[in-house]
Amino acid sequence: MLFFLSLSRPAACFTLEKTNMCNSSLVSTSHDVEESWDDEFQQLVQTFPKDKSFTRMNLYFFQGFWCPSIVLKAVISCQKHFQAFDSDIIIATLPKCGTTSLKALTFSTLYRNQFTREKNPLLTYNPHSLVRFIDYDFYFNDTCPDLGNYTLYQPRLFSIHLPYAYLPTSIKDSNRKIVYLCEGFEPVSLDGAFEMFCQGINEFGPFFDHVLGYWRASQEKSSKILFLQYEDFKEDIDSHLKKLAMFLGVPFTNEEEKQEVVEEIAKICSFENMKDLEVNKKGEQTFRYPQETFSGKTKTIEILREAFFRKAKTGDWSNYLTPSMVERLEKLIQEKLENSGLTFKLFSKTSKDITST
Repeated sequence: MLFFLSLSRPAACFTLEKTNMCNSSLVSTSHDVEESWDDEFQQLVQTFPKDKSFTRMNLYFFQGFWCPSIVLKAVISCQKHFQAFDSDIIIATLPKCGTTSLKALTFSTLYRNQFTREKNPLLTYNPHSLVRFIDYDFYFNDTCPDLGNYTLYQPRLFSIHLPYAYLPTSIKDSNRKIVYLCEGFEPVSLDGAFEMFCQGINEFGPFFDHVLGYWRASQEKSSKILFLQYEDFKEDIDSHLKKLAMFLGVPFTNEEEKQEVVEEIAKICSFENMKDLEVNKKGEQTFRYPQETFSGKTKTIEILREAFFRKAKTGDWSNYLTPSMVERLEKLIQEKLENSGLTFKLFSKTSKDITST
């Protein structure tokens, strides 16, 4: 359970929506039930196909996607027990696909009236400390963590890497809002890594199935799911921030636009500004992972904060691929996205820019 102990909590923040999330019909925290669940999980996981990612991470093929073994148990617990509030907002991304940027932009836009500009928590906290992963941060040690008071601000804002098919029922079958950011491609220059990507064997992949899951859902439920593309966001961040604010139910007022609040948020959350903040240049970001897969033990994994601010350049992936790889990728895009209505634009020195619709 995460508390921001160094910040003072206004009394009003304790008046939250009440949900009986851990009643006996949902989950029991007794030792016997926990042991029973562990045994059930151990047996269940043996039935899943298994492979390794190009980083040698163990993956299990679960419900149509390759789930990292270190989070599989947490994913299943989250599916079973997470109960969303009506006002919850969920940020969804694939790993290394603009997650840090989207957290910063959404946090600053959604909560901009809950702190002064000079006191924006992003100036002193990494975005991953302010917007926590439901799956990665909360469901390893407790099948029913108390999330009611996890944040200072309302409405609650969470993040996930899960495919749309993995989402708990309380998120999918409700009016909770989801913001999905799709970034073209993570550079994978090694032949083996590129081959695995094309086969769909990557963390929470296949890539195109992950993207299309949210894309199709956004077409059916446009008032609930906002589908954004990183490349478009980079090209015209001001208009996309306005679109984001409107979707979140906190549109920018005429007065705010006159005061250039939109431009200020864009500047604070820019790659250049974020990577130069002291909080992001030093220290480590802690995530909670099981020490050993299925062991039930707990361990935190620390990642250098500066690692979250890799080169932010549209189409950067194309610099890592050979001409034959680019050609194969173009064909794969056309095949996977055919008749979907979704468009990807490729920026490549070795091939003409194409769109696949």
